[in-house]
Amino acid sequence: MFSIMIVEDDETIAQTLKSEAEQWGYQAFIAEDFNRIAEIAAEKNPQLILMDIQLPSFNGYYWCQEIRKFSEVPMIFISSRTDNMDIVMAIQMGADDYIQKPFNLSVVMAKIQAMLRRTYDFKDSGDLLIVEDVLLKSSTSSLVYQEEQADLTKTELKIMEILFQYKGTYVSKETLMTRLWEDEAFIDENTLAVNITRLRKKLRIIGKDPFILTKKGVGYAVGKSE
Repeated sequence: MFSIMIVEDDETIAQTLKSEAEQWGYQAFIAEDFNRIAEIAAEKNPQLILMDIQLPSFNGYYWCQEIRKFSEVPMIFISSRTDNMDIVMAIQMGADDYIQKPFNLSVVMAKIQAMLRRTYDFKDSGDLLIVEDVLLKSSTSSLVYQEEQADLTKTELKIMEILFQYKGTYVSKETLMTRLWEDEAFIDENTLAVNITRLRKKLRIIGKDPFILTKKGVGYAVGKSE
């Protein structure tokens, strides 16, 4: 099981991140001694660190440099600072990614999963997929975009899972119907069109339209410019 170290002096934010990570099946712990961050990282040997910039005693930049002296553990900075120079400095100091507060927990978890996959060749269950900041969460059958959520039916979820898996590529109607039949969702071309229309309406309601693209005679796609 992957372990995540949380370095955040705001107790509410730290506990929120810990709870969310644990709900996703990760082990998570909060570093509470802000004078021993590097020592704690060496002792606990986490697989990923979430690091705030503004901390007591020494800031996140300092601790990132100290940890980099003995470890290449992936590190994601989380900060309320929005200046591009802060982002540049974080990366230069050894951070792997940067998330600005206030943040969407689904986005944070998507970034954590992506980072773990890249670093450890981790093959997750594919529960959370992301295309153009639209999150598809299979466990709750929902789409999330900028804090707005749309609930999906079983068939709508399966359609989106297929399109997300083939992001950037048009998927033919025949391929979609075949995959749906394999999943015991027995639909014809007209029913598929109805489901696509419903999905577009739900995406429009949460503020993401257009998202599902259509190319006549080819099929449907997400994450691809026409």
